[in-house]
Amino acid sequence: MTPAPTLHFLITAGPTREPIDPVRFISNRSSGKMGYALAEAAAGAGHEVDLISGPVAIPVPADPRIRLVPVESTRQMYEAVKARLGEADVAIMAAAVADYRPVQVSSQKVKKSQQGDWVLHLQKTEDILGSAREALGFAGFLVGFAAETENLEAYAREKMKRKRCDLMVANDVSQPGIGFDSEENEVWLFHADGGCERLPRAAKTVLARELVRIIERLARDRMRATST
Repeated sequence: MTPAPTLHFLITAGPTREPIDPVRFISNRSSGKMGYALAEAAAGAGHEVDLISGPVAIPVPADPRIRLVPVESTRQMYEAVKARLGEADVAIMAAAVADYRPVQVSSQKVKKSQQGDWVLHLQKTEDILGSAREALGFAGFLVGFAAETENLEAYAREKMKRKRCDLMVANDVSQPGIGFDSEENEVWLFHADGGCERLPRAAKTVLARELVRIIERLARDRMRATST
């Protein structure tokens, strides 16, 4: 039997940082562990991977099939995705991208002694997942992530439809011991055709291997359907 052809994965991981001044920034609690686990699982299954990563405390993956692209800000991540998305068959947007950046960034450290209350004026950052289809022209299999604290299914399905994803991976980060900065996770998979399935709590490395198997199958089914 002829082996299935390898796929080219683009995976984003970790947080992004939006500077306030040279020593302060806006970010979030994402550790990048899920995105890195997905990259290693995809490479372990024989696929090529572009891993676009925000700042994390995770060693550089040793697998030669993984090309690490380090970035810091949301704009840098957007540009890195834009430059590489056209080569990808599958895009998994697992990064927890900062939604807002300061309108003005101080070139010098803002001294506490100079401030009373400090009001930051923020503006929206680039919508990387939402830009994939129309702005960036991605026609492959698109996977989004939704980290929610309430109304998990409703919010995940709305996000999937609005951003034209084929699959939305959602988790409840209000639950202790899973999600941000944890070794374990528990996720629901919402499909564009209305289906859903639950992957029960397990190590992120275990979940990543199962997710890659599911995404492989769905992506190849989609490729076959669009080629006929």
